[in-house]
Amino acid sequence: MAGRAAARAKELRREIERHNRLYYNEADPEVSDAEYDALFRELQQLEADHPELATPDSPTQRVGSAPSEGFEEVAHRVAMLSLANAFGDEDVTAFDRRVREGLNAESVEYSCELKFDGLAITLSYEDGLFVQGATRGDGAVGEDVTANLRTVRSIPLRLETGKPPKLLEVRGEVLMFRRDFEALNRRAEAAGEKAFVNPRNSATGALRQLDPKLTAQRRLSFFAYGIGAHDGFAMPAKHSELLAALGELGFPVAKDRRTVKGAEGLLAFYCDIATKRPKLDYDIDGVVYKVNAFAQQASLGFVSRAPRWAIAHKFPAEEATTELLGIDIQVGRTGAITPVARLKPVFVGGTTIVNATLHNEDEIRRKEIWKRDTVVVRRAGDVIPEVARVAKEGPREKSDWFTLPTQCPICGSAIAKGEDEAVARCTGGLFCPAQRKQALLHFAGRRAMNIENLGDKLVEQLVEGGLVRTPADLYKLGVAKLAELERMAEKSAQNVVAGIEKSRDTTLARFIYALGIRNVGETTSKDLARHFGSLDKLMDADVEALQGTPDVGPIVAESIARFFAEKHNREVVEQLRAAGVHWKEGEGTAEKASTGPFAGKIVVLTGTLSIPRDDAKAMIEEAGGKITGSVSKKTDYVVAGAEAGSKLDKAQELGVAVLDEKQFLTMLGKK
Repeated sequence: MAGRAAARAKELRREIERHNRLYYNEADPEVSDAEYDALFRELQQLEADHPELATPDSPTQRVGSAPSEGFEEVAHRVAMLSLANAFGDEDVTAFDRRVREGLNAESVEYSCELKFDGLAITLSYEDGLFVQGATRGDGAVGEDVTANLRTVRSIPLRLETGKPPKLLEVRGEVLMFRRDFEALNRRAEAAGEKAFVNPRNSATGALRQLDPKLTAQRRLSFFAYGIGAHDGFAMPAKHSELLAALGELGFPVAKDRRTVKGAEGLLAFYCDIATKRPKLDYDIDGVVYKVNAFAQQASLGFVSRAPRWAIAHKFPAEEATTELLGIDIQVGRTGAITPVARLKPVFVGGTTIVNATLHNEDEIRRKEIWKRDTVVVRRAGDVIPEVARVAKEGPREKSDWFTLPTQCPICGSAIAKGEDEAVARCTGGLFCPAQRKQALLHFAGRRAMNIENLGDKLVEQLVEGGLVRTPADLYKLGVAKLAELERMAEKSAQNVVAGIEKSRDTTLARFIYALGIRNVGETTSKDLARHFGSLDKLMDADVEALQGTPDVGPIVAESIARFFAEKHNREVVEQLRAAGVHWKEGEGTAEKASTGPFAGKIVVLTGTLSIPRDDAKAMIEEAGGKITGSVSKKTDYVVAGAEAGSKLDKAQELGVAVLDEKQFLTMLGKK
């Protein structure tokens, strides 16, 4: 009997997953929902009668587990990067030109696919079994939503291969088909509940439910479009071949994809998809172009957080007209002052809009926008809705004209705008509640005060709980108070307090950088510390004196002077000193630095060294040198580690002196 039950359970699992694939991957179902449900119930009963038959990859495991208390963080093995955007034909032509120039090729083959309007996720498989799923998050760290992703029937719980790789991370998009979204709203209306706004929001909300059973009630779908980390996976030579391989492993891959050559081929694909778009089963907000050959992708590399070998071509923005009821002021995490339009509710691009950005005061003037005008509101995909232009003038009384306030509406600090800047900013960086979280995270950062164990979630709890208002309040925290916080055991609280205590002993350069002064980065902070040697001298310096610092021009000098002119910022600095934050005055002055082996020299680091890169930079700066990121005729030395690339080639081409690691350490007297 047990043997027959095992055989039947195996047959049912195979049959149910086949029907899942036909329904979600191929849009060609063979059975009705009632017939599918009968097969599913039979398998559930078999596994209930014979618990030993239940397996992790059984379709019954998709129904949802117990609710979780929250989502754990997941550090991505390979970063989930964002794409640059193209909005017009000229952007696509320019992209193709950059790629061809970067590869020194007359023509390049591209893989073209859809840009889904959903939520990016990564799926991890070990030895062929699905073990973890996570959201994109900030690209480096996401949220563990494994239990919820198990409920998505188009995601295979086991790879369809007899020789699964040891590890395979599959990247793709979770979304909701239009038919499933409509069914969801019909159920909501029947229950007297509020209807959902659009499929994307519904999918995102479903995936972030703490109870997977609620996720399972919303019929989510998935499309694969790439991979991350892998071990034991036979990597194809081209992206188009990878998509085909993912399909063979059991992943749904959109059929609307094509390989083309040149800008003409890219634009032809865009036009075809734009025509098909209304008839698709799901929402898209553009198409994606990727250089097809992985070897060429590697050659092109990345710029900032985006690949040079790919771009998203967005569809035109959707627009609607409505009345501008008023203009509010929003203070961003970095102090940016943004005027926000308060609108009469209007439906644009699949969602109801009540607020839209006006960008800045200059834009309001340029577009001649007054309160009570009828305006055109534009929205394109995930882009923040904006007021594009005036459709019809309102009464335009004197009180309807917008005037930028002179004081921050949140903290009362002065609002200032640089001569060549469009964005005005609150100057109360260490004091302003709107900037509180960002200021604290920057203050505690590794290159600033280096407070260990003080991460994003803890800072959020400290700020929202009213325990910390300024960086100085960190030094008043005790173990008992921290241990009361959610997910904070006594040992963890002790570690945080120890990290805070350790940070009291710092350097002047680190402290200056930790203050988060606009336009003052790590290198400028070191230059200021070397030049002034004392915080008091720096705080009392005027714009002219500040410009005496190497590489400090009028804009940076104005930022520094403005920061220390704000009494709130000076008060926080004094509170930090009173809390015991200290450094050696005079440490790192220009006089001391001028005697080192790299005194006055410009140095570039490239390749992999056996010592941490930050340690190497610190050694050079302590020896009087200055670090730059690119090689030029002004460069004095290039320190080249293993696998040094184009910077070494450039140095040799210009005749710049090249040091290997041994020579570098010898100059410093370290070997």
